[in-house]
Amino acid sequence: MLTMYSTTWCGYCYRLKSQLDREGIAYDVVDIEQDPASETFVKSVNNGNAVVPTLRFDDGTTLTNPSIVEVKKQLAALSA
Repeated sequence: MLTMYSTTWCGYCYRLKSQLDREGIAYDVVDIEQDPASETFVKSVNNGNAVVPTLRFDDGTTLTNPSIVEVKKQLAALSA
């Protein structure tokens, strides 16, 4: 399952959620402001910065503020 680390006020997160929904890509959302452990994770993969959206894939890889094209490419690579 794809996990999106997000906040309620993030415009980039809202846009990516809409694109994922339109493409029929399933994902879970974790609000880093409500879950300190998730904020720590996001910072660990973004040089200490709490950058959202950060996506985590089943294999543990991450993408930060990706386009829908990048997400689909990563999902395709994982399926191959």
